[in-house]
Amino acid sequence: MSDWVNLVQGTAVGHQVAMGLALLSAILHAIFGALQKGSHDPWLTRGAIDIFYGLIALPFVLFVVPWPEPHMWLIFAGAFIIHTIYKIVLAMCYSRGAFTVVYPVVRGTGPLVTVFGAYLIFGERFTGGQWFGVLVLLSGIYGLAVYNLRYLTEGRNTLKPALALAVLTGLIVAIYTTYDAYGIRASTDPFTFLAWFFMFDGLSFMPLIAAVRYRRMANPPALGPLLVRGLIGGILAYFSFGGIILATRLAGVGEVAVLRETSTVFAALIGWVILKEPVGPRRFTLMSLIALGAVIVQMGA
Repeated sequence: MSDWVNLVQGTAVGHQVAMGLALLSAILHAIFGALQKGSHDPWLTRGAIDIFYGLIALPFVLFVVPWPEPHMWLIFAGAFIIHTIYKIVLAMCYSRGAFTVVYPVVRGTGPLVTVFGAYLIFGERFTGGQWFGVLVLLSGIYGLAVYNLRYLTEGRNTLKPALALAVLTGLIVAIYTTYDAYGIRASTDPFTFLAWFFMFDGLSFMPLIAAVRYRRMANPPALGPLLVRGLIGGILAYFSFGGIILATRLAGVGEVAVLRETSTVFAALIGWVILKEPVGPRRFTLMSLIALGAVIVQMGA
């Protein structure tokens, strides 16, 4: 499988596979985000998710993938730090704002910064049509933020800090997207990077934070359902996060990052249908602009 990935990297076939992975990742990431937010403590859910995908990665690290090259250890350390910061800030964000409020801003802020990062680090350039798509995407993001600031009544007292944290989280998303793309391209075997990344990222601080938080709760949730959510989320993470990281090896980082943000539409549907959060036609239209911008970027390539 690794040989095939290396063979199609940078080809038309690789580009098509990357776009498919990015779209699949968009759908799964919306589900993943709703699972972490849900009606439960996002710190506990994230800790359960991490411990499961870390344990799932362990046998692959020990018995399946080749050992990392010496230069990869420093790259793994950087990824560990960036993703730990991301998960802490994201949990703070979800603790303060509704899923349909913060998720589009988180997922929409990242691509713009990622596009610039891809230009500076990988030499990728966008056409005029693609930049128009980015502008459409941004109009949806910040139009949604302005709408929420003016009209949303639920959770009003924490809305501004939630949106500020959402923008900060989006910037960190851009950093880890670009950094992970650099990391997987620096590894001879892409699945070595993925396996070790998930092991380090999973068996980190979040399960410890979740365990401490769980023990300090006056009325902690039942452990069984929490672990089930963790297992489901851990499996989703492999196809969502793993899929997008692999896609950045096969095609342009900027294009992949933008296409993934079609997840905002799926997030709107999940928030409305499953989490019972009000969406309304205007908010859904603004969310759709984000997805439309991503489509224009692909058409302008």
